[in-house]
Amino acid sequence: MVILQRSFIHTSLVSTQAKHHITGSDCIHEKGSLKLHSSLPPTPSPSLLITNSQQSQTPTLLFPPAKQSVAAIVFGDGHESQLYPLTKRRSQGAIPIAANYRLIDSVVSNCISSNINHIYALTQFNSTSLNSHLSRAYSGVGLGNEGFVEVIAAYQSPGNNGWFQGTADAVRRCLWVLEEYPMTEFLVLPGHHLYSMDYQKLLKAHRDSKAHITVAASIARKLHDPGFGFLDVNSENQVVEFRLKLEGKPVNVVSVSSSKSKDTAQNSMTSMGIYLINRDIMKRLLEEDFPKANEFASEVIPGAISIGMKVQAYGFDGYWEDMRNIEAFYQANMQSTKDADVGYNFYDRESPVYTLRRCLPPTHITDDCVITNSVIGDGCILNGCRIKDTVIGTRTRIGDGAMIENSVIMGSTIYQLQTEGGGKRKVPIGIGEHTFVRKAIIDKNARIGKNVKIMNKDKAQEADREANGYVIRDGIVVVVRSAVIPDGTIL
Repeated sequence: MVILQRSFIHTSLVSTQAKHHITGSDCIHEKGSLKLHSSLPPTPSPSLLITNSQQSQTPTLLFPPAKQSVAAIVFGDGHESQLYPLTKRRSQGAIPIAANYRLIDSVVSNCISSNINHIYALTQFNSTSLNSHLSRAYSGVGLGNEGFVEVIAAYQSPGNNGWFQGTADAVRRCLWVLEEYPMTEFLVLPGHHLYSMDYQKLLKAHRDSKAHITVAASIARKLHDPGFGFLDVNSENQVVEFRLKLEGKPVNVVSVSSSKSKDTAQNSMTSMGIYLINRDIMKRLLEEDFPKANEFASEVIPGAISIGMKVQAYGFDGYWEDMRNIEAFYQANMQSTKDADVGYNFYDRESPVYTLRRCLPPTHITDDCVITNSVIGDGCILNGCRIKDTVIGTRTRIGDGAMIENSVIMGSTIYQLQTEGGGKRKVPIGIGEHTFVRKAIIDKNARIGKNVKIMNKDKAQEADREANGYVIRDGIVVVVRSAVIPDGTIL
């Protein structure tokens, strides 16, 4: 008898569905009823472009110019990532989350739900996985006939023989692509944050205030990435002071001249690193006022304030996770397994999360499995195991007698059930029989043998054992991608 207690089994459709999914047959069990849904054919529109921005001429586009006025610029990488080793072979935006998704899916889905269908993804570090995901997942999904997601890869050219030096430098060097359409504003977005925001409300606030720049700011968050800074605002939400503290450097404080502001600071907010900038202002800041600036957060935004531009703050009181470290990433996954109204809602029908349609078989669960408060991805094979408060990613294989608690299992990219080769390769991809895993993150394609115990036996907060296939961050054991943990190992 299979026991499923408040667990979610995801489908791989491009948008989220209701809770309690049974994959493979488009069969959705919701509130005690059984509903059959016919499969949807893939969208035929070839509207995704991949551009290497070293081209000196305008790329050939597959659609006529759109009438929309806002274009989104999404960065796949964050500054000074604290998510290593999860970023050893992938960029931050490509990190899997909640069984079926990538971090960047949240941001792109916000754009689609907000009717922003001109989306540029600027990528550089470890971008192969991210570029592949974007190119396969968003070819026309919810973007209309004129929408697109265009991946712009970092480049070197005769005039620029280095890579992108930061977010501002990347936009400056890609302006020739970004200016192809008659946009009036650019929305600059980190691609690795987790939140749900209606960007149309941000746009309305920006236009109503007649601001040059509007910065989205969290009014509910206490802990944050210090790289985005604090905003002190007046009664009209105009930024009158910007404070930034970077590691190893003194606090940088930039204030607006008293003649430019009607009153003094009334409130303090945390910058989310989200900027809505008028097109002409963007061009002026990057090419004239600060032509050597590399970063928006530490140079361009403070610079705009210092020269008297009107910079507004848009207060956001919803859930926002900037994935500042391994602990934050782990907690975001754990919250996805809860029934309580906390964390990010992957099941919101009004604002669905889009991702890659994988067309995997349904997850197979034997009749002696016990699964409680967990999220199960597509195409898993679960044999006689006990799973509690855990995220199980796609194609995960778990052997008989295994126990998994409070963990994130990212799954695998292939099915590999038979032993192959010799030596350590005899351990198949997945989690072996009678293995115990507690409070761990198991990256993709890891080979966990039989009778292994992964439980941080020494109660360490930090440990670097990457040569042995794992590290410990904030008391969480992180098994690196493709690691081999032999039978009987105790971590």
